[in-house]
Amino acid sequence: MSSSGETLPQTDPDSSPGTTQARNQNPLTIHHVSFNQDNTCFSAATDCGFLVFSTDPYGPQFRRDFNAGLSLVSMLFRFQLFALVGSSPSPAAVNTNANTKALLWDDNVSRCVGELSFRSPIRSLRLRRDTIVVALLHKIYVYNLSDFKLLHQLETTSNPKGLCEVSQVSGPMVLVCPGLQKGAVRVENYGSKRTTFINAHSSNITCLALTYDGRVLATASAKGTLIRVFNALDGTLIQEVRRGADRAEIFSLAFSSTAQWLAVSSDKGTVHVFSLKVDSVVLGNDGSSSASESPLSNQSALSSLSILKGVLPKYFSSEWSVAQFRLPEGTHYIVSFGQQKNTVMIIGMDGSFLRCKFDPVNGGPMSQLEAHNFLKPEETFSKSD
Repeated sequence: MSSSGETLPQTDPDSSPGTTQARNQNPLTIHHVSFNQDNTCFSAATDCGFLVFSTDPYGPQFRRDFNAGLSLVSMLFRFQLFALVGSSPSPAAVNTNANTKALLWDDNVSRCVGELSFRSPIRSLRLRRDTIVVALLHKIYVYNLSDFKLLHQLETTSNPKGLCEVSQVSGPMVLVCPGLQKGAVRVENYGSKRTTFINAHSSNITCLALTYDGRVLATASAKGTLIRVFNALDGTLIQEVRRGADRAEIFSLAFSSTAQWLAVSSDKGTVHVFSLKVDSVVLGNDGSSSASESPLSNQSALSSLSILKGVLPKYFSSEWSVAQFRLPEGTHYIVSFGQQKNTVMIIGMDGSFLRCKFDPVNGGPMSQLEAHNFLKPEETFSKSD
């Protein structure tokens, strides 16, 4: 990575009324959406730059336009630091290798402060306060954020989605990514200098989530019916929950801050919330809390036919979701938990932002608290920016 100090060609959205009118007539195309590490903001990569919004309360923060589109954007907490990847090569693109370069954008000075170049397209990016992680189709590279020194590189099985997650607490990092075998997950614990391989599924891994402290891992496979939760430190299976019986593509997995809950979105147009039993792993307690103190005691999430476990197929004794929310099918949605208790936030590639609330005692359908379209005219963004 070179600290070239390159400045992206940028246009001023407030330069003239004609510019605003033209953009309103040509709606933005969203290529990627993501929450920041503590879910206080989300960002969207567009065909001409990126957008940033706060989540609680919801509101537009700023918009940055360039002469070229972006395929990925990753925001570092609420700092003005972003990792950007250009759109796929096209005849009209000035830089025909745009999607093979990761640019570190410092919005405080409105310029790039570093660049990473690769021989193949970048599939995903992850940021920590001390690290930038870049995932390619078969490799993952870990760099020191302060001096861009290469710290580690890992090989993976074919990883078209760039699956990779990292812990966010200060101290040594925990990194999870696909292993070298189908259905396997690799866990790199940089504190203990230990590598653990978990045979999570029989089919390819398609989605991963890691708790903030890196101690608990959730995985989904190409089948999309079961989600498995593991102790990331030793690879043991903690819990298995069932999204449904039909095959589905899992779009995202997200833990709540205390790892009591797991949210799942899929191409079926449904967001599910599951009750988890990982307190002893995450909080270090002895797991002796009474059933009345545990959310739903995990009993209402069990099939009513669980008494026949061992007689009927495993499907009938599976743990089901506590709460659900229906969305239009056909749109890619990702989920996270809100700052408000028992709330879930959903952002879609169609420009939708929703906040929902679930009942931790009775479960059932979630109630919608608010809904917005973040592809509104840019007058919604602060003129001072």
